[in-house]
Amino acid sequence: MAAMLLAGILGIAMGLNITATYMASGVAFVAVSLWVDSRISRRRNAARRLAAGDDAAPGLDINTSKHEG
Repeated sequence: MAAMLLAGILGIAMGLNITATYMASGVAFVAVSLWVDSRISRRRNAARRLAAGDDAAPGLDINTSKHEG
């Protein structure tokens, strides 16, 4: 919802009409919702694999860099 509000404020500040601002807000809402859903499902899958005893399972900290070194 915050992304939707921010997109609406930015759309009005840029001088977009009401329809364009509404569409931008909707797109921002969907994009953030899909991103959050992806993060939640990755954490759940990692926790499920870890609970099953999979030694190759990645840690629960999804933010760690895959390219260390």
